[in-house]
Amino acid sequence: MSDIAAQTLSVAALEATLRDELAHGDAMIGTIAPILRHLLANDEHSVFSDEILASLRGMMNHVAHQLLEELNTAAGTPDQREYAPVQVAALVDGFVGHPGFLSHVHALALEWKLALRMEARLALDPVISPLLQALVASPDQQVAASSMALLASQARFAQTQRRMQLPLTELPGDLLHAALVALRGLADDDQDTLTIHAAAQLAIRNRYDESRTRLGLISRLVTGMGGGATAALSVTHAGVPMFLSALALASGQDRDMAVLATNEGQFARLTLALRAAGLRPNAIEEQFGSLHPELTLPEGFENLGSDHAAALLARSAAYPGS
Repeated sequence: MSDIAAQTLSVAALEATLRDELAHGDAMIGTIAPILRHLLANDEHSVFSDEILASLRGMMNHVAHQLLEELNTAAGTPDQREYAPVQVAALVDGFVGHPGFLSHVHALALEWKLALRMEARLALDPVISPLLQALVASPDQQVAASSMALLASQARFAQTQRRMQLPLTELPGDLLHAALVALRGLADDDQDTLTIHAAAQLAIRNRYDESRTRLGLISRLVTGMGGGATAALSVTHAGVPMFLSALALASGQDRDMAVLATNEGQFARLTLALRAAGLRPNAIEEQFGSLHPELTLPEGFENLGSDHAAALLARSAAYPGS
């Protein structure tokens, strides 16, 4: 058999292995939301860590309390801090029932867990990475200002994650809308109540600017790096938050899915995402050495082209739009 034929066979075998692993990963992802909904409703112990479940409950309860606080402010009683448990529960039920909302808070909890793991094992600061430090010192005033804003936002993210909180104005735009829809569901047909709800929602929307959220700032910085964004595909250089955003942007994935790709059981997804992002085999090995030092990449993976990797990833059942 010629060398070319042998290489073709090797790539075909590798693709088959990765497809099988990816299908297994898809199946795992498909069970996450139903299991989380069940556990959040029934408070049972499981393979999902108590820490992650507590974080999800904390973040969703915090969003619910912020929404009800806005209602009180609109009603002229901003000092009232006691909320009816039935209203809090109704809002949280709405968040849990929204696939995108539940997936997002789960991804935030996993991101923070990964950041803490990288800090413990590699002494990687969860707030400021070498790349962000360099961007803060950039001679370009706009880049430096955006980087300083991100640094402050990252510090707030660390603080709120430790408190298991999620600021309302840090939600992605579609999920803020979902939260407001859930709030609207609490309103009855009384005109005064409807007026208060409308005023509360308007106040929230007027304060909201997605480009100033932590994820918005990261996305703008990574995109603004142009060809230099490859530097953000090194987790030890860019830090966990920028690495995840850069991986999502470069591989065409949703960021929450990119977070899941770094999790246990998603080896094929991470391999394909890194290759689809254009990383060379030695750079992919470096990322696995940082994220999953216990794993060994499959023999022949260096023969898999970035286009093939992107095509395999796009055919994943968990891929956005599939």
